[in-house]
Amino acid sequence: MVDAIDAVDWGAIPGHPDWYEPARAARGLRALADAANQVEAAEASSLLAGGGIVHGHSASVFPAAAVATPLLLDIAEQGHPAARDAALGLVDEALSSHPHREYTRVTTSYGTAVPICCAIAHQLRARTALLAGLGKRGRALLADAAEHWRFEIRECVADSNDTAAFGTLVGCLPGGVHAVELHVGGEIAVLDEVALEYPPMDGSLEACLRVTGRRPAELPSGAVLFPAECGERVH
Repeated sequence: MVDAIDAVDWGAIPGHPDWYEPARAARGLRALADAANQVEAAEASSLLAGGGIVHGHSASVFPAAAVATPLLLDIAEQGHPAARDAALGLVDEALSSHPHREYTRVTTSYGTAVPICCAIAHQLRARTALLAGLGKRGRALLADAAEHWRFEIRECVADSNDTAAFGTLVGCLPGGVHAVELHVGGEIAVLDEVALEYPPMDGSLEACLRVTGRRPAELPSGAVLFPAECGERVH
């Protein structure tokens, strides 16, 4: 696990110059991975919460948190119980904190400008079995992650003046009409009225969304939708 931590160039990850301290991210993660009691876990957690992945005083989250989340989940799975609790607490804090307006997004395999909270949520969903097995706290993290949904368009058809978009939905898009971000080729547009037409059924991820006042040509295959409110979460 330490090798994976050291393989990250924490200094190359952008962050607020007055708050983000890359050395704290690396040192804190190494210390938390090695923690053998509650005191050591608390000391490691203070490094990470004091400028490593979040800045607790300002309730800010850094892009480094999205990179650190899978490492924290590894610690939760393999580390001392005190380290596990600290790791889950840090992920919870990162998911609920707001980024500084100049450092709000990260590059992932499914987008080049993904809101930090959505990237963290993706990492949590990837470890559903682990978190579900960690009791109430793990299940609460999964429930929070579900609010940061993502929809990938596969195909669209015109429906009167609207468009029916078919694709895959991860997370939980609630009922009603929502503003969403449309990510296409590195560009972001806001769609003001999107609603869940048909939810996933029987364990499938397949769903259909209705996009009001848009034509199919505006919603190409492979485009990805995120909650607009996630992109607006800033200090």
